[in-house]
Amino acid sequence: MSVLGSPNEPANTTGPTGNRVSGVVRSVAALLPRWSEWKPALRAPGADLLSGLIVALVALPLALGFGVSSGLGAAAGLTTAVIAGAVAAVFGGSRFQVSGPTGAMTVVLVPIVAQYGPTGVLAVGLIAGVVLVALAFAGIGRAVRYMPAPVIEGFTAGIAVVIALQQVPAALGISGAEGEKVWQSAFDAVHKFVADPSILTPSIALVVAVAILIGGRFFPRIPFSLVAVAAATVVAQLFGWDIARIGAIPSGFSAPTLSFLDLGNLTSLIAPALAVAALAALESLLSATAADSMAVGTRHDPDRELFGQGLANIAAPLFGGVPATGAIARTAVNVRSGARTRLAALTHALILAAIVYLAAGLVAEIPLSALAGVLLATTVRMVETASVLAIARAGRADTVVMIATFLVTVVFDLVTAVAVGVGFAALLALRAVAKSARIEQVPLEQGDHLAEEHELLREHIVAYRIEGALFFAAAHRFLLELAEVADVKVVILRMSRVTALDATGAIVLKDAITKLEHRHITVLISGTKPEHVRPLEAVGVFTTSDGQERPVFETTPRAIGFARMLVLPDSHYASTGTGTGTGTGTED
Repeated sequence: MSVLGSPNEPANTTGPTGNRVSGVVRSVAALLPRWSEWKPALRAPGADLLSGLIVALVALPLALGFGVSSGLGAAAGLTTAVIAGAVAAVFGGSRFQVSGPTGAMTVVLVPIVAQYGPTGVLAVGLIAGVVLVALAFAGIGRAVRYMPAPVIEGFTAGIAVVIALQQVPAALGISGAEGEKVWQSAFDAVHKFVADPSILTPSIALVVAVAILIGGRFFPRIPFSLVAVAAATVVAQLFGWDIARIGAIPSGFSAPTLSFLDLGNLTSLIAPALAVAALAALESLLSATAADSMAVGTRHDPDRELFGQGLANIAAPLFGGVPATGAIARTAVNVRSGARTRLAALTHALILAAIVYLAAGLVAEIPLSALAGVLLATTVRMVETASVLAIARAGRADTVVMIATFLVTVVFDLVTAVAVGVGFAALLALRAVAKSARIEQVPLEQGDHLAEEHELLREHIVAYRIEGALFFAAAHRFLLELAEVADVKVVILRMSRVTALDATGAIVLKDAITKLEHRHITVLISGTKPEHVRPLEAVGVFTTSDGQERPVFETTPRAIGFARMLVLPDSHYASTGTGTGTGTGTED
């Protein structure tokens, strides 16, 4: 006799509790890093190390700028790029994703800083990280797979334009451009440039961008981004050009105290934390999806991506960083620079950390216009022209969705753009489904009957076949027309080809039947699917206007036989005993 829990016996994992524990273990294991992901990087790390270096050079000014824009300072931006970038690279679900502070997140953080101060932002980031981890375990990340392709393409093209507009002030050598939106700042920069033009700064940006695009096309193995930036920096130093440079950067990190974890203040930060988590999830998943479209033979794990972003946002505030997301600009640079594994994103974070401590002086001399040229070239290569043209040729509805998403991304923001794009796609999909639903008169089955009997039946019995989805967007269009049929005694509704039925469809069907019965027309139903019985019963479709049970037939031939018996009660149909089964099923 054994004792439950004896140390000499294996644990019981076959019962309900054991199954749940086993399921949790498998869920956790699916979100953790795998050694197989790093083997290719260790065998041939060259391409990833070089790509990480290029991305780090591009990410440095962005991290500084976004940190300042958020209100926490340049050091906070760099901390986010290093800490969140490293954690997300290891635990994230995309091998190309590069994470850090982003412009979209900065827009959300500014009012939080104004209301709660810097410590509030740190607490919001920590809460948002916990929420992202919870979403990963709940499997919410897989919902992005249902994102329509036109929305993704419109979002990607819109982000490319936004990134290009962000570079306009630096490319023109204008500082202090004003405007709440990116396009407003770009317009203000152009206006100031026209008032006092200088050809040197925009020339540097243009030459760097052209060199990257042309050089990358003909010599894809050469890192023209790095070559062009280095050349621009050396030439600017040799000739002593008076142009804007990155300038002094912090030479180290300073960890905050943990006072921002005061539980008494955390409850008021839940709402902004949920907004930050939603933006981080959306931007990261769409960025990873865009990276998949730019690379060949790769597909990210959306739940694991949320898990990695959650851990990154938990870690970053503990070192004084702001909330982070997957950054599509840096991710695109990573892909286009030849990255092969997640080692490139990790290298980018490590190089940024090394730059902070070892090479701050050298990086300070890089012209901002040269980095603007790098990003301008990146935006040109972000958009897959073939995919955009294919969607445009696919149909007017897809084109409308793509253009709407693109315009809202540029004019407003990412979250609004995705909401509008998905909303447009849903409405157009409903419209297409509604148009596909139809009702048509079908001929009755032929038999060994007299010609005059067929003529009589055609005049007094009509069978209608309902096809497609019978729901709120489609019901009124054709069911109300059904109520207008004339010169008949019996109407047979064939329901076997109804693919979907909601309460609105059932109610409109009931209204149409009631109108027919008020005109003394008998309505019979055949072929009702089992899953459609409940809504039909709920609204009284199976009950006649005088409270009697409506005949419902499994097959149309039975309904036809019963209809003929009603129309010709003295004929031989009344003696054939045609069944009036009340069951449901697929009609013959």
